[in-house]
Amino acid sequence: MAMLPPRSEASARAAAHVRYTVPVWDPLVRIFHWTVVLGVVLNSFVLEDGKALHRYVGYTVAALLAVRVVWGFVGTVHARFRDFVPSPRTFADHLRAVLDRRDRRYVGHNPAGAVMMLLLMGLLAATCLTGWMQTLDAFWGKEWVEEAHEIAANLILAMAAVHVLAAIAESLAHRENLVLAMITGRKRRARGTDVDHAGSARGG
Repeated sequence: MAMLPPRSEASARAAAHVRYTVPVWDPLVRIFHWTVVLGVVLNSFVLEDGKALHRYVGYTVAALLAVRVVWGFVGTVHARFRDFVPSPRTFADHLRAVLDRRDRRYVGHNPAGAVMMLLLMGLLAATCLTGWMQTLDAFWGKEWVEEAHEIAANLILAMAAVHVLAAIAESLAHRENLVLAMITGRKRRARGTDVDHAGSARGG
């Protein structure tokens, strides 16, 4: 069998990728995700606390967070909170399934990923709020505001590390590159026991 020339082979792979995948993460979700990643890295490891650039990065993240919250109600199906926010029972069932290595694959967020996302969004909001408070005369020099800001920022780093490890573990378990999916926006179609929408697996 004759080998395809490199360009044709690449085109065939691209066509197969489109055929067997579906769009999941829309451009706004991906922009939010990677811009927040960049912002956290810059403000945690590169930019000096209290300087103008540090503040501007924080304001950018805060603005994106506000847009993402609105998008969680009016955006595309997998971006909406109602698609992936799990009930306590669904979350507990999913954790047990993960421990037993029988967890189902979700096209969108799985219950653990959904909870992680909500916690990270809450911590981002707390970090942005306490950072902004430090620019106000009423809170200038208040130690508890500075400590709250630092604690929230450190928790973001800790949870981000867990998030990365979980994404790697899930990628290996379900043979799907989740990092690539957050770049291209596409994931493998639901099949077998896969869950297309989290709502279809939601417990009471």
